[in-house]
Amino acid sequence: MSNFDYYVFVGTYTKPMWLDKHENSEGIYTLEYNSSTGELKHKSSTMGDENPSFLAIHPNGKSLYSVGENEGGTVSSFSINKETGQLTQLNSQSTKSIGPCHLSVDSTGKFLLVANYSGGASTMLPINENGSLKPASSFIQHSGSSIDPERQEGPHAHSINIDHKNNFALVPDLGLDKILIFKIDLENGKLTPNDIPHGEVKPGSGPRHLDFHPSGELVYVLNEISATITAFSYNPKTAEMKEIETVSTLPKNFSTKSCADIHISKDGKYVYASNRGHDSIVIFNINENNGKMEYVAHQSTFGGSPRNFGLDPDGNFLLAANQDSCDIYSFEVDKKSGLLSSTDFRIEVPYPVCVKFLKK
Repeated sequence: MSNFDYYVFVGTYTKPMWLDKHENSEGIYTLEYNSSTGELKHKSSTMGDENPSFLAIHPNGKSLYSVGENEGGTVSSFSINKETGQLTQLNSQSTKSIGPCHLSVDSTGKFLLVANYSGGASTMLPINENGSLKPASSFIQHSGSSIDPERQEGPHAHSINIDHKNNFALVPDLGLDKILIFKIDLENGKLTPNDIPHGEVKPGSGPRHLDFHPSGELVYVLNEISATITAFSYNPKTAEMKEIETVSTLPKNFSTKSCADIHISKDGKYVYASNRGHDSIVIFNINENNGKMEYVAHQSTFGGSPRNFGLDPDGNFLLAANQDSCDIYSFEVDKKSGLLSSTDFRIEVPYPVCVKFLKK
């Protein structure tokens, strides 16, 4: 009997109107996951708000949160039954904006932070003892634009990421070519602009997601429009970001540029990023002395438009969520080389976007 020792929660699009075909998504999927083999199997599904694309799990493992990526601008809370993996919706709250696309829970478990793509704003909501959400306690509207008239006509907050010390929130804004930096005020439930207000990428890059190195002193920012990764040094005391270098995520002469997600291995040796169009995961080695990236390989995800992906908590396997082909592939991670190899495990999920692991 297989040892399925984790749950994997998958956020999806229930109304992907920009796609030609229409599978019927049932919202948030609960899968079972074997951390020894990389195998996945279906457990249950839960329909919450429309397009629960991105998810976050409370530090205590008892609650899950999803965006409702739509013009209504909502976030929802769910209790998690650890025995079954079943989700039960607790409540929803407005983000005071539109098109929320990413969210994070602070390490104390007291606040949920949300990035609103369409509205170009950041929101903070208090979390009740039972995991449900209170109305927003803080809201910051971003402003400005950049050089791409189609994609960067205004602000587009694409993710919100909390540093290791739980002091700062970094928000890559695709429309501004900036990583906005906010102080997290846990006593008053507020986000406030930092003394050093932002980091910057090259105009037209379109920063989307980022990940902190385990050291807490490096940040790797994935730029969607230019298909690049920008490495920064990071000062945990001031949140100052200084660019180290920028590298392409694609082979030379490949023209379709649309990055999606980025993660660093648990040991800090490798950075992985997904390419839509090229339908691959690119792998770079991280130089332990200066933080620079050395190309290792590209790995096909065997499906269309890999959106987000996840490295399991033990760092043994990577799950790639192929949005357009409606499937998730499992890859074994070689910790010495960083390379990925197929486990031959594949599972069908309609329009998967985000994968989150929870130990049973």
